[in-house]
Amino acid sequence: MRLNTYGTDPTGYERLLAWNEHLAAGPLHAGLRAIVEARASQINGCAFCLAMHLDEARAAGVDQVKLDTLAAWRDVTAFDPSERAALALTEAMTRVADGGRVNDATWASAREHFDDASLACLVEVIALINAFNRINVATARTAEDYVAYASRRRSVH
Repeated sequence: MRLNTYGTDPTGYERLLAWNEHLAAGPLHAGLRAIVEARASQINGCAFCLAMHLDEARAAGVDQVKLDTLAAWRDVTAFDPSERAALALTEAMTRVADGGRVNDATWASAREHFDDASLACLVEVIALINAFNRINVATARTAEDYVAYASRRRSVH
């Protein structure tokens, strides 16, 4: 790891964690949230977050077939319409090099499947995971770093 930004700026990290805790208490199912976070992490190449959110998805009961085919979600039948809408929104908000715009069809699909509170939570989950991804990619945090982090968390609890 190049720099432990979280240790260097614990107040900033605590604020990110507080936002994360707020969203975790929101209306989105933990499994949906985890696949959204995993998909953004795949796109951004964030191994730390990908390992974390795949673990969380398993813990939330997400079927392994979904996790195995997440990168190709458009081409498999395992994902239901609301998951597809969430993943399309995730990709639109994450692929900033492609313009970073959410087109009307993607937004309309998300609106069809999520009420205002759930959609607001979804948009914020996508924004937050992109922030975590960018910090972790810039500082070269790895999947191995996640494994060490997870084992420390388990030993504390």
